[in-house]
Amino acid sequence: MTAVAAPARARALTGAAGDPRWSRPAMWTVLAAAFVLYAWALSGDANEYYAAAVLSGTRSWKAFFFGAIDAGSFITVDKPPLALWVMGLSARIFGYGTYSMLMPQVLAGVAAVGAVYSAVRRSFGRTRQGHVAALVAAVVMTLTPITVAINRDNNPDTVLVLLLVLAAWFCLESLRTARLRPLLLAALFVGLGFNAKMLQAYLVVPAFGVAYLVCARHGLARRAGHLLAAGGVLVVSSAWWMVVVDLWPAASRPYVGGSTDNTVRDLVIGYNGLGRIFGQDRAGGGPGGANFGGQAGAGRLFNDVMAGQISWLLPFCAVALAFAVLLRVRGTLFDGAAWLLWGGWLVVHYAVFSFSSGTFHPYYTTAMAPAVAALTGMGAAVMWQAYRGSRGWAWALPVAVAVTGGWAFVVLRRTPEWLPWLAWVVLGATTVAVAALVTVIVTGLATGSATGAVTGAVAGLVAGRGRGAGRVTVVALAAALVAGLAGPAAYAVSPLGARVNGTNPTAGPSTSRMGGPGGPGGFGGPPPGGEFPGVRTDALQGGEPPQGQPGVRSRGPMGGGVADATVKYLVANQGRATWLVAVGSAQQASSIILATGRPVIAMGGFTGSDPAMTVPRLRELLSSGRLRYVLPGGRGGPGGGETEVTAWVTANCAAVAGHTGLYDCAH
Repeated sequence: MTAVAAPARARALTGAAGDPRWSRPAMWTVLAAAFVLYAWALSGDANEYYAAAVLSGTRSWKAFFFGAIDAGSFITVDKPPLALWVMGLSARIFGYGTYSMLMPQVLAGVAAVGAVYSAVRRSFGRTRQGHVAALVAAVVMTLTPITVAINRDNNPDTVLVLLLVLAAWFCLESLRTARLRPLLLAALFVGLGFNAKMLQAYLVVPAFGVAYLVCARHGLARRAGHLLAAGGVLVVSSAWWMVVVDLWPAASRPYVGGSTDNTVRDLVIGYNGLGRIFGQDRAGGGPGGANFGGQAGAGRLFNDVMAGQISWLLPFCAVALAFAVLLRVRGTLFDGAAWLLWGGWLVVHYAVFSFSSGTFHPYYTTAMAPAVAALTGMGAAVMWQAYRGSRGWAWALPVAVAVTGGWAFVVLRRTPEWLPWLAWVVLGATTVAVAALVTVIVTGLATGSATGAVTGAVAGLVAGRGRGAGRVTVVALAAALVAGLAGPAAYAVSPLGARVNGTNPTAGPSTSRMGGPGGPGGFGGPPPGGEFPGVRTDALQGGEPPQGQPGVRSRGPMGGGVADATVKYLVANQGRATWLVAVGSAQQASSIILATGRPVIAMGGFTGSDPAMTVPRLRELLSSGRLRYVLPGGRGGPGGGETEVTAWVTANCAAVAGHTGLYDCAH
């Protein structure tokens, strides 16, 4: 067994027979770099909304299953719980903490890089060209700035990306082997992605379907039958949790956060579905949603906020796709299925993210990173092949390098105070790369060789027409790498020295021109003037927990705008009540949950406007003794704090002296 295991371990490190000796060590190096980028100096609770749900899931299996924000299971988060399950299981095994919660995210991010590498390499077969393309794709995936930022956070996008990349891998494997089972597995992974972030997972489905219809090695009827079978798997793997929750008696489960009628179905169609695209408000009556990524339109992904997060290599991908179409017309493209799949993935995401009128965060675009990475790797490989072997097509590579480096210079010059020298380094590298590539082309053309531009250049040099064409080409490629990757690499390392902005994580310098300061890690801080509504900054910072107040841990301003003294009072007087207090929104509730470890009711959910709490429901909780204290008001959405619940509390409960806004409803 030992003799057999040793070669297997060696192959894992060095690759299979016939692989370039450098390929597997290079892959492991990239994966190690990804791990360092994603795991370095993690701290805090990241997005407290999801962190509170993870912590609550370690205290209650019911809260774990439903994805409730509190261990008492009053209301769920506004997403399905698959990503929370992954983090929650880790927290149950190792105890809740920063690394137990975020390490699964880190590992998912690294696994996605490895899956992209494998998918791209297998599209080329075991060729040197394929290994180069896969390595380039893995590097691009690793260094995508918004991907680095989100992989250090606890939002569900990291798990979503891994599931979708695995789905792409299996879809391509089905096309490669002409077997149905991998296609069904691809559908299964997309369905699991639905249970991480609902309809966003389905954005890859058109690309997968078109690639299979066009490229599968079966008759048309059989292809359609296979897609119908995959559709059945997709429906079941997507809908099972939704069906269970919606059939569960409403009286014994938490309210579905983000919905208007306490059903997951409404959440899928409304808040996490059409509302994201069309920006409809709760009544479906008009535009709405927070445009953290700027105004909708064709240029959204290139604006001041978004450009540094995802757009660096979009020009290269555009050139690569155009080049692939031309090659396909000539019948010389190596694998049309891979181009259709990754190209369709990128085009659909670009269209939806650019023109959606609803809530849009920059980190959503991490879902574009696999397609950008794959197209960059494949595009570099085929354009380099054409550069070496075709007079007519040799110009594609220098054009792609020129537009990519030029765009990187524009992006970097938008924040001239941040690494001011870098833009000029990129411009210089672009100039050198393009000049060197063109020089080799011209030299090759001058020889009249029929073997192609680069080959002709080398032949001419051997014949005495010059020396060092090989060195010129090496310099060109090195400069091209600097031109394309220096900008995103600089952005990618910036989150390592900054506290995670869990609500809106980004990378790179502040881009305050788009509506708010960012600090290290980019846009997403409080609005000008300094504070988010309802969040106090005068609470105690740091320090030790007060004597006689077990269960309260210091973590900066406690209670999401609730004074520390009030939180301590609640802990001391909770008694046998299930919930420590009922507050207006999840922002307040999550902070108190993380500070105390006690269940807290978020009456209005994430936005503060969910109709989860009604006067009859509140009266029932109070009369049963499961709740005593209520801190109404401060809720977002229509009416702010002037709600029916607030009016009832202020009229029927006693204000607690010394604790502003807190009511004791025990009598």
